[in-house]
Amino acid sequence: MAITFKLEVVCIGNMVFSGEVESLVVPGIEGQLGVLAHHAPLMTILEPGEVVMKKGGEETVLAVSGGFMEVRPDKVVILADACERAEDIDIRRAEEAKKRAEERLKCPAPGMDLARAEAALRRSIARLRVAEVARRRKTAQKS
Repeated sequence: MAITFKLEVVCIGNMVFSGEVESLVVPGIEGQLGVLAHHAPLMTILEPGEVVMKKGGEETVLAVSGGFMEVRPDKVVILADACERAEDIDIRRAEEAKKRAEERLKCPAPGMDLARAEAALRRSIARLRVAEVARRRKTAQKS
């Protein structure tokens, strides 16, 4: 039996996930960061991307728009700016947001905040990736 650890994912005051997991992969500011039980304590900034939690062969994927993660001796806490479960993502809206962000970056207006536009593009891409994982999983379960 694999060793588990407590994980809490909180978004705007709402508990999105609370439970035991065997592993966790998050989009850290310097790249993907994996966490297993008994990981050294740390705190990091999260980039927009996918949070992947695994337990007992099951994988749960969330899209986060950024935030923070703290690894403590007794648990891991993710404080996300925004967070969505794969099944809650509206693919059409995510595709439209991606298209808008790409258009803004193609022809930036004077004084436009490029970092904000790039972050919007990364968020929409993360949402689409997470939704695609959920779609593939449903298709595999039907076969």
